[in-house]
Amino acid sequence: MKTVPDFAPLCQAFFSKRLTAQRRASPHTVSAYAQTFRLLLAFAQKRLSTPPSKLSLAQLDAPFIAKFLDDLESNRSNGARSRNARLASLRAFYHYAVLEAPQHLGLIQRVLAIPYKRLTRRLVTYLTRPEVEALLGSVDKSTWVGRRNHAMLLVAMQTGLRLSEITGLRQKDVVLRAGAHVRCEGKGRKERCTPLTKPGVAVLKAWIKDQGGDGSSFLFPNPRGGRLSADAVQHAVAKHVALAKATCPSLENKRVTPHVLRHTAAMELLQAGVDRALIAIWLGHESLDTTQIYLDADLQLKEAILARMNPVQSKAGRYRPDDQLLRYLKGL
Repeated sequence: MKTVPDFAPLCQAFFSKRLTAQRRASPHTVSAYAQTFRLLLAFAQKRLSTPPSKLSLAQLDAPFIAKFLDDLESNRSNGARSRNARLASLRAFYHYAVLEAPQHLGLIQRVLAIPYKRLTRRLVTYLTRPEVEALLGSVDKSTWVGRRNHAMLLVAMQTGLRLSEITGLRQKDVVLRAGAHVRCEGKGRKERCTPLTKPGVAVLKAWIKDQGGDGSSFLFPNPRGGRLSADAVQHAVAKHVALAKATCPSLENKRVTPHVLRHTAAMELLQAGVDRALIAIWLGHESLDTTQIYLDADLQLKEAILARMNPVQSKAGRYRPDDQLLRYLKGL
């Protein structure tokens, strides 16, 4: 039976109508979804020998999507978390396709039934105070790029902003007078203000004066004045971590990414005694459960709890019988 090339118009409508017009998804979300579909179309063209514009939704059924997800893990070395993120993008598309292509309902339901993989929840990686100082001290501030990287790393570790939030900052988003803070639009289009420390204010004042330009300029631009790419930030972090290892050997055992700088800000807040709910607001977390990972990773907090416990071989406390009312309730 001849297939109808109906995938291309569905895909374009999904991005233009559902994501952009109806959901008003952020550019970061749209870009992540688009990357998933680029990978899927490249896989389909290789396996089916069909140009993307000629594909039919009938060809992209559950067995084919399952093979694509397996290929991500085997040939692209994607972990379960990345695989699940790609599947989430595809599920959003197939939910939209139910409304626009009901003739494929059975196929769509089988795709939506593909399960997410269970994840091993690992402890978060973060930098200690000596590692933070070594990282900042590794930057050569005699060059324009060095001064930019120093200011960017400092802001990242003090504010806990996400990578996309850091690269999207403009000069007008920074307030350096009384009540200094950075304003950004984060995940879910939620605006939030994050306070700045006095050292952070001093560094940003010097950097903005050095940079020049009006308030619409990117706070941390590339050499051409445009938005810094995620790859450029990752390269800068990796470069300065490699230099910092010379003075701080503990960095040898850590894989430091831009997101680790966000974890570092959260752990410093936690160790300073800041309440978990306030940390969630600071970081822009949707749920307190997300902030729980920092409690799990805080070894110092666990050691403090252990120190308050009675040693195993200590003398047992004197037995005191329960109150009569409590004894009655326990017997119910």
